[in-house]
Amino acid sequence: MSRYLLGRLWGIILVFFVVSVVIFLLMHAIPGGPFDEDKMPLPPEAKANFLRKYGLDRPLYEQYVRYMWNAIQGDFGIPFQSPTETVTGLIARTWPVSAALGLVTLAVALPIGLLLGILAAARQNTWLDYLATSTSTLGLTIPNFVVAVWLVLLFAVQLRVLPTGGWGEWQHYVMPVIALGLAPMALTARYTRASILEVVHSDYIRTARAKGLSGRQIMLRHTLRNAMIPLLTILAPQIPNLITGTIFIESIFRVPGLGKFFVTSILRRDYPMIMALLLLVAVVWSLVYLLTDVLYTVVDPRVRLEKKKI
Repeated sequence: MSRYLLGRLWGIILVFFVVSVVIFLLMHAIPGGPFDEDKMPLPPEAKANFLRKYGLDRPLYEQYVRYMWNAIQGDFGIPFQSPTETVTGLIARTWPVSAALGLVTLAVALPIGLLLGILAAARQNTWLDYLATSTSTLGLTIPNFVVAVWLVLLFAVQLRVLPTGGWGEWQHYVMPVIALGLAPMALTARYTRASILEVVHSDYIRTARAKGLSGRQIMLRHTLRNAMIPLLTILAPQIPNLITGTIFIESIFRVPGLGKFFVTSILRRDYPMIMALLLLVAVVWSLVYLLTDVLYTVVDPRVRLEKKKI
């Protein structure tokens, strides 16, 4: 296990540098820049001073080496769109908001999705199964920003029981969590149902029934445990997607999170912010998949994580 984890950590470091090179080259391959005349009319001398201040007048390889050397030390530069603070400070200020919203969404959506999937599988081809399946289909087909608009119209405009947006009180969580959590909940319900139905037809489940175990014992001890492996694979990508922020939901509900910077940084050619955000996403994805591999061994002790011998 330790050798495997060490190898994966080295792999994450390699991914970090490969992603950094690709992002850096793509950013500078896109026409335009942060101080173009059409966005920020400046005299040639002033523009040259800005380029010199941010190191954009140097060769690309020198810019990359300088940036990565500072990034390794925790300095990701100064965002062009907010020059009064550092990239690290901006992320530290906004990411906790997005992470809190995402974690609350996961804490609500995943248990409900699991429950719907279990009930649908246990009552296959009944009205409960059809209801759960229909709800899951709607959750996967309706975009979350459309759900967000409907929620605002219903609860904020018509009923006036919730604020239209903002942050700081528990009421501010309700509509964003519903809008964000509908798709993960639906996905969890569908795959839970499918995984359980696949497991219940296995030989060891029939053997458990023959031994006289009750339906609840079979579900808790055997069915759910073996159905979790494919579920972990499907649900793992939901974590980085939610905790790194979403531009639509945060914009609609005026959540001061990290999501809006994913778009504004690209539009404004904010190179330090783009690099930091995408490197953050790459690291989060890598760590989540590493955690998923470790959870495989917890759910199913037969799974062993070892480095393959060549």
